[in-house]
Amino acid sequence: MSLTKDDIVKALAKENGYQLNQSVELIETLLELIKSKLASGEDVLISGFGKFCVKNKRERRGRNPATGEDMILAARRVVTFKCSGQLRDKINKSQ
Repeated sequence: MSLTKDDIVKALAKENGYQLNQSVELIETLLELIKSKLASGEDVLISGFGKFCVKNKRERRGRNPATGEDMILAARRVVTFKCSGQLRDKINKSQ
């Protein structure tokens, strides 16, 4: 089961004694800040968690899987995530 934004909001409210509406506002502000930095092409580094990077992908040849027709895929930007060593160690210890 996935951790949802609602789960994060409720946990933040419970663990820090915030009202739910304060927690919602805090999480929404944080996510908007991250999205705006990524949209402007900047990387986002969260110490102890990981780094979100914006990568440019070139235009390339592809194929429509439904029809098998060749096509050109437009250049685009994608977001990648690389977890920190601390997070990787924590994940591997839980096995």
